[in-house]
Amino acid sequence: MKAILFIFAVAAVLAGCAPSTSPSTYSVGSVGQVNRSVAGTVISARVIQIDATTGAGGTVGGAAGAIAGSHIGGGARANAIGAIGGAVAGAIVGSAIEHSGSQSEGMEYVITTDNGTLMTVVQGMEPVFKEGDKVLILYGSPARVINDPRQSKQP
Repeated sequence: MKAILFIFAVAAVLAGCAPSTSPSTYSVGSVGQVNRSVAGTVISARVIQIDATTGAGGTVGGAAGAIAGSHIGGGARANAIGAIGGAVAGAIVGSAIEHSGSQSEGMEYVITTDNGTLMTVVQGMEPVFKEGDKVLILYGSPARVINDPRQSKQP
């Protein structure tokens, strides 16, 4: 029973490790950094699937399963067989949990900059831009597409 609770706890931690794809979320390391921005126009926008699977779910699940399976009892041989079986089952369950918790939708934007360069940027679903929207591409890690605030101030 403890092993099952441990596996669910690991699954909850892995689900919380999905990276943010929002252009509104910055890491603490980005604070105070100067990023280059380039103006452009969206020429294509489409919904895409973002897969943040890292393989950690299978690794952690396998380790948890091995620990849980090794406590089956009945001697060293039964413990070893239980550990192997638990590792395989745990890896499968851990991978499935990670995969289901790491899928999200995002947007792919193809943008032509004002100097004629073509760029593609992938980010989360908000905000959504459409073809013809004037935007700024913020260089950085990650790069971001934001609304060009200069457009709303012109007559």
